[in-house]
Formats: sequence, C-alpha cells, structure tokens
Amino acid sequence: MTAAPISPLLPLKPVDLEACLALDNLALGGLWTPAQWQRELEDDRRPGLGLWRRGELQAMASGWLVVDELHITLVAVAPDQRRQGLGRLVLAGLLAAGRQGGAERATLEVASRNGAARALYGDCGFRDAGIRRGYYRNGDDALIQWLKLEATEAGCSGCG
Repeated sequence: MTAAPISPLLPLKPVDLEACLALDNLALGGLWTPAQWQRELEDDRRPGLGLWRRGELQAMASGWLVVDELHITLVAVAPDQRRQGLGRLVLAGLLAAGRQGGAERATLEVASRNGAARALYGDCGFRDAGIRRGYYRNGDDALIQWLKLEATEAGCSGCG
C-alpha cells in the first residue's frame, strides 16, 4: 500500500491554528503559545506554508518579512515524515514567498547541535554569521545564518 500523496504547498491561515499547534508540539516541543500562533497566522507580513496528508499537517515553515529581509522563524516536519525532503520543500516555498514579498536576504537561527537542520540550511546556501550563546531553553547556542536570496534564484543545490 502506498502512502497518501502530500498536498501542494498551501498558505497557512487562521483556521489552521490547531494543526499548527499540534505539529509544533510534536516536532518542536511546543515552541509557540496559541496566542503567538494566532498572531503568526493572521499577519500578512508573516508568511507561512504547509504540506498536508489526509488532513494532517506534515510540514510547515514560517517567517517574518521585515523591510527587505525574511526572518525564518521555524521549519518543522512531523517526526515520522522526516528525511523525505518535506523540510526542503517548505523552506524553498518560504524563500520564494520572501522574494515575492520583496526580501533580498533571509536569516534564521539554528541550534548548533541540530546537524540535520544545519545540513539543510547549508545545502540551501545559508552561511554562519554569528552565534547567540545559550539562546535555546535547553541552553544550546544558536548559530545566526544568512542567505542572499538572489543567489537562490540561480538554483542553489536543491532549495529555492
């Protein structure tokens, strides 16, 4: 039996609040509160995209458009769906949305110990630009990474 197909990338909307909270809890341990998610989903300057299967959110990415920058706030994939390219798909879609929204650069923070995320972001052209010591709840450091979005238009290795 084959798995049900994944949806095309769809914008996340306020009606998706419960699905976003569920995936956030499952994949990220509850990064944001319901009020924070509501704000994310209602603000046009905070693009969010999701991939769905059988009515369940499998992967999502969101960010903030600030002047000419896209600040990526999260990329999450359901644990049982990882290593299938879904993170790459939602990230590529978010980068494209950022470009369409006028962003020239993208930035994010990633846990220094999160090898899978660091590999994904590196494949997409992100480069380390700084460090935030003890940034995460567990005390892990965050690497600050940047990407010039024009570079992704030429076709980075598998993202954007």
